Amino acid sequence: MDTLGKRLAAAREKKGLSQAALAKRVGAGQSTIASIESRNKDASGLLLLRIARVLGVDLVWLIEG
Repeated sequence: MDTLGKRLAAAREKKGLSQAALAKRVGAGQSTIASIESRNKDASGLLLLRIARVLGVDLVWLIEG
């Protein structure tokens, strides 16, 4: 998995969460999660930290691989 978006999607799916469910847990919109996954939209460090915590993955892995 060579992009943030691909790693995010894989970790989210492994956890059994939809984009909407993840978004709700991290305080973001579903469209924000979709944008990160599909277009590798820049996300704030705080949002990525929240995502990593909810998904139970390492923040550095999520960002850099």
